[in-house]
Amino acid sequence: MSIIEDKKRKAVALGDFDGMHRAHKTVITGAQDVTIYSVNNSFSLLQKSIFEERYPNTVFADFDEIKDMDGEEFINSILIDKFHAGVVLCGFNFRFGKNAGWSALDMRKYLEKKDVWVRILEHLDFEDMPISSTRIRTEVASGNIQKANEMLGYNFTFESPVIEGDKRGRTIGFPTVNQHLPKGLVVPKYGVYESRAFINGKEYKAFTNIGVRPTWRVDTPLSETHIFDYNGDLYGQVLRIELVRYLREEKEFSSVDELKKQLDYDKSSII
Repeated sequence: MSIIEDKKRKAVALGDFDGMHRAHKTVITGAQDVTIYSVNNSFSLLQKSIFEERYPNTVFADFDEIKDMDGEEFINSILIDKFHAGVVLCGFNFRFGKNAGWSALDMRKYLEKKDVWVRILEHLDFEDMPISSTRIRTEVASGNIQKANEMLGYNFTFESPVIEGDKRGRTIGFPTVNQHLPKGLVVPKYGVYESRAFINGKEYKAFTNIGVRPTWRVDTPLSETHIFDYNGDLYGQVLRIELVRYLREEKEFSSVDELKKQLDYDKSSII
């Protein structure tokens, strides 16, 4: 291989990267100027719009292109011909090729013959267990959002357009912005969360109810966020929300006064 050709060779990080949690980040930071190749991302922890914004160096695999490739074909067609890989990074449990027939070690043995270095990253533990997307999804669905956030390395985040609500909240001094939860994202445990809302680059404290709102029931789960110290019209705008801490379960209130008292308490616990 000539010197000129060698200079064109790239570092490629391989993985599912669902959410880009702390263990994933050990893979993508293993080399400079790395291209991230997300092989099978379901976006259950971090939706694609936010993923692309945070990691513009990502190439998302075309599943129809790779689904029938065996390991050798994947290496030659994707890593060598498409990316001109000189360094490949992946996790210890990465598998690829048809029926996940090849392991990270198989890839290393094959690529050593082509003078391509493969770096295999070991697992990263949290509370004496390996961090994984499955584990984080379980914590989110169970309302253990602080544990999920620690494993993610950032607050669980989603964004979607603000939709019209019934405007009942404003009649008791707690106007909310309503949003559908993004399709495919793991649904957090129903309840009220301390949250953060981001409007025009500014961060606002807030609390967010995820669920069906037992007092004024809705048919599909909604995210309803009361933003502190903000009074603008956000209808139709894409609003980003971060969940910080689980406060309490959803519950049905016997009166509007009882609901208002609870919301006052929720707000005071955040301020």
